[in-house]
Amino acid sequence: MDAMSESSVTQYDLALIGSGPGGSEAAMLGARAGLRVCIIEKGAPGGVCVNWGCIPTKALLRSAEMFDSLKKGASFGVSAPDGAFDLAAAVKRSRTVAGKMSKGVAFMLRKAGVEFLQGEAVFRSPTEVDIVREGSRIGSVHAKHFIIATGGRPRSIPGMEPDRRRVITSRDALAMTALPASMLVLGGGAIGVELAWFYATAGTKVTIVEMADRLLPQEDGEISEALRRSLEKTGIRVATGAKLENVAVQDDGVSAALLIEGKEDERVTAEQLLVAVGVGGNTEGIGLEAAGVCVERGFVVTDASCRTSAPGIYAIGDVRGGMLLAHKASAEAEIAVKTILGEQSAPLHDSHIPRCVYAEPSIASIGLSEEQALQEGVAVHIGRSAFAASGKANAYGSLEGMVKLLFSAEDGRMLGGHCIGHGAVELIGELALALSFSATAGQLTSVVHAHPTLSESIREAAMQVS
Repeated sequence: MDAMSESSVTQYDLALIGSGPGGSEAAMLGARAGLRVCIIEKGAPGGVCVNWGCIPTKALLRSAEMFDSLKKGASFGVSAPDGAFDLAAAVKRSRTVAGKMSKGVAFMLRKAGVEFLQGEAVFRSPTEVDIVREGSRIGSVHAKHFIIATGGRPRSIPGMEPDRRRVITSRDALAMTALPASMLVLGGGAIGVELAWFYATAGTKVTIVEMADRLLPQEDGEISEALRRSLEKTGIRVATGAKLENVAVQDDGVSAALLIEGKEDERVTAEQLLVAVGVGGNTEGIGLEAAGVCVERGFVVTDASCRTSAPGIYAIGDVRGGMLLAHKASAEAEIAVKTILGEQSAPLHDSHIPRCVYAEPSIASIGLSEEQALQEGVAVHIGRSAFAASGKANAYGSLEGMVKLLFSAEDGRMLGGHCIGHGAVELIGELALALSFSATAGQLTSVVHAHPTLSESIREAAMQVS
């Protein structure tokens, strides 16, 4: 796929730096619009999401879900020998899935006519980048427009720097072949929760340590509390309002002081410490200073149309900051390309971006939480429907969870939707559509939902307010 000869300079209308969901989407949109487009990628096609994030994580979570179902088989009339979780086999499958998806991205780029250039991009000026491979410059790209889509990487904490053995990142956690007996997970966000549930289900003794007063602090409090109860039932210890200090790494594991508000300090130990405290933008080493691109707090500064401070240069996805989600990067790709083509695009509002957590139970949400509505002084009517009342949930033996909907008390339009439970993430499409069209509870209730399905719970929740 390497279209560049030694020390060449090639002219493009649009050059993408990074081939993740945002970069790939922007490249294909630009090519389909008739632009000559290239992607510069230092790793495999698809970026972190396909190779070390969204896709392999979900493949591993599926393995844990299968194992969990096997353990519950007797209650469904299924007799099976006692099973064991093979982490190496699960990781091998996840790498196979990631590899397949990466090849799919490469195929789609070729089909769209996008040239794929392997190497690292380093700006020489606002209109030119060098392509560097293994420390040597192999050529340059000159383009009328650049889109920076370099993604992000896990943040580290002083004193807890990853050694890939005892102190690990999420990427390390996706490639291990031996199951640790115990693990501390620092961070109760989506990544921390997903990996904590995976390892706990596989057989690891897990403790989650979260500095905020609850898990998933950006989510609805009622949903967060339901998740905590569920995780604790699986044997995961959840310490919120907590932090780790004085971390010591030994040959056989790590130890640290666990400080919890209102409680005595405690010394905790584990074979491994997984640090999952957020993501920073990949802004270093790509010559942004030479291009005149402004960076603040580790992220590229842009306007609503994804323009940076340098004319002709745009940024999308995690490197831009905000909500660090693959589908947000894809949506920003469309905005950036339309702007380059001189077309108008609708602004992207965070309240219209769905959020999902793929543990068990899974969580899906969009729009305002109850706490946010209260903080903003917005009066709401709330409808709830428990999955315990759902025929589908009962048939599948997954009774945990609920749908919670918020509607404006003033005009009745939907302001937020929150789901927790097995299969909850598959309900978010309807809620996203309802929110984007300002649907009312009555309109949701009037839609005929198939029976038996989990989506009936959306209608049932809306009926509580209509």
